[in-house]
Amino acid sequence: MTREEYISSLKSTFATVEVLSTKNNCKVLKLRHRKTGKDLVLRSYPQQVDAYNTLVQFRCINLPEILDVIPMDDGQIVLEEFISGMTVAQIMEMNHYKKQGARRVMAALCHAMSVLHTRGLVHRDIKPENVMISDNGRVVLIDFNASRQVSQCSHDTVIMGTVGYVSPEQLGLSQSDARTDIYAAGVLYNVMLTGQHPSMTIAPGRAGRIVRKCTAVNPDERYQTAEALCAAI
Repeated sequence: MTREEYISSLKSTFATVEVLSTKNNCKVLKLRHRKTGKDLVLRSYPQQVDAYNTLVQFRCINLPEILDVIPMDDGQIVLEEFISGMTVAQIMEMNHYKKQGARRVMAALCHAMSVLHTRGLVHRDIKPENVMISDNGRVVLIDFNASRQVSQCSHDTVIMGTVGYVSPEQLGLSQSDARTDIYAAGVLYNVMLTGQHPSMTIAPGRAGRIVRKCTAVNPDERYQTAEALCAAI
């Protein structure tokens, strides 16, 4: 069965409320159960995203609940919880974060990264658009399309991520690992506080020192774990 055939088979049970994204042959839909009214997110990928096969096996408050992962003839379908809220990017359209708010988001993000890294996963696309703040204040790291399992390859063979947030190793210079996410988290922290990339404006004081360490070109000079970054923040 193809992805579109599967989506079509759901029409008697679910109504499509909104098309959330259609990029790079990936489709993200918000669906609503016709009887219960419960919403969920359907992600349609043209390839297998192995991270979801791991995520479906456990629960973490700072990661989305994955309801099902279904291999298709032409890719993969992922069903996950719908999180009502706004992304950090949407929140920042109104204003920058204050120190306390940014620290709270970063602490939750560090927890999500720690859970992923413990299981050998690297997100590789941490950015304001991929961090959700739910209506009740829950911080959730979403969208694992660029994620990968840590391997022993000498360098990344496929360049993925978002310009401004990708670490040097994601450009094929070396192998991405947990410190790749540390780099992007540091950029995110700076953007939340200043509205700009650290190459343009660095956050003042202690926050700026944390950002500089996170975004060191040499991964060995960064915080080596999410737990170490969380402790610093």
